[in-house]
Amino acid sequence: MPKMKTNSGAKKRIKVRKSGSVKTGSATRRHLATGRTAKCKRQLRGRSTVNKSDENNALRMLCIK
Repeated sequence: MPKMKTNSGAKKRIKVRKSGSVKTGSATRRHLATGRTAKCKRQLRGRSTVNKSDENNALRMLCIK
């Protein structure tokens, strides 16, 4: 049986914490930010945690689960 291949797009964008939760960057912050409020842009900084319902898909793309 061949080796499992990691999704190369996912490995650049998704990291797994020691606790097992999955972290990724925030969506909707790349462009068209002039129409957003300062509060909205400020809250999009940093990393966010992937929702529990999407966590299995993220781990499967990284060949962890």
